[in-house]
Amino acid sequence: MMNEKEVESLIKLLDDPDTEISNHVEDKLLSYGNEVIGILECAWSQSLDVSLQERIENLVHKIQFSNVKRDLELWYISGAFDLLQGMLIINKYQYPELDEQKIINQLEDIKRDIWMQLLYEMSAVEKVKIINHVLYTNYGFRGNTSNHLDPQNSYLSQVLESKKGNQILLAVIYSIIAQKLDIPIYGVNLPQHFILAYVDESLENHINNTGNDFENRILFYINAFNKGFIFGRKDVDAFLKQLNLKPVNHFYEPCSHVEIIQRVLRNLISAYEKLSEVEKVEELREMLGIFPEPR
Repeated sequence: MMNEKEVESLIKLLDDPDTEISNHVEDKLLSYGNEVIGILECAWSQSLDVSLQERIENLVHKIQFSNVKRDLELWYISGAFDLLQGMLIINKYQYPELDEQKIINQLEDIKRDIWMQLLYEMSAVEKVKIINHVLYTNYGFRGNTSNHLDPQNSYLSQVLESKKGNQILLAVIYSIIAQKLDIPIYGVNLPQHFILAYVDESLENHINNTGNDFENRILFYINAFNKGFIFGRKDVDAFLKQLNLKPVNHFYEPCSHVEIIQRVLRNLISAYEKLSEVEKVEELREMLGIFPEPR
């Protein structure tokens, strides 16, 4: 059990000039985990010592980062079934006090607005047009073309608030809502782009099987970054040709939740590299290291 007075005494030793002592104290405080955060924050607010405040901030961040990394590892080893949960974990890297229920409620509100306009006999294209109308016209979601590398484009909470995001975050929001409505729309991990595929509903349950040929199972593709624009396989062919890439099967097929999370992490690494935030880059690479190398 944590002794509050002992913790308070340890905090006072954080700025001890003897490095060995201060490091030992830091390790001891880290061992308490989440329990100690409240006391650390209280000590920070009561201190006038800038260097002590900085050490407390670093300690709190280390504890919170350890939580995020542990949660991401658990999500992965548990099967990575829930994409939304994976996105919420990534979100907590930058926003540890994240109100998860607020995000869930925001997505449910959008889902309800779409559901109220859907009819059972609608075709796949008609369903997508309804989703597009609600997302892009009613809610005003759009691609952030002016500041594409802004790290805020990769945090779900920020994209839901600003209604601006990069390709993958807009596609994630689109696919999560579609799947909540039992509409089989999944992410496709294209090089230099991220799109969506509308899969033949009768074959939806085969989505996680490997070695399947999806060519005849995908009805069409959707560009969530461009207001849900619908296009076909030949357009993907042309895009790959522009990049001088061979038309490998996995450029056309729905990808796994793990691949999506990996892509989000790589986007964040690029964004923070541009901002020269070295510590964040190192931590995000550590998180990326949880997963196997992408194919």
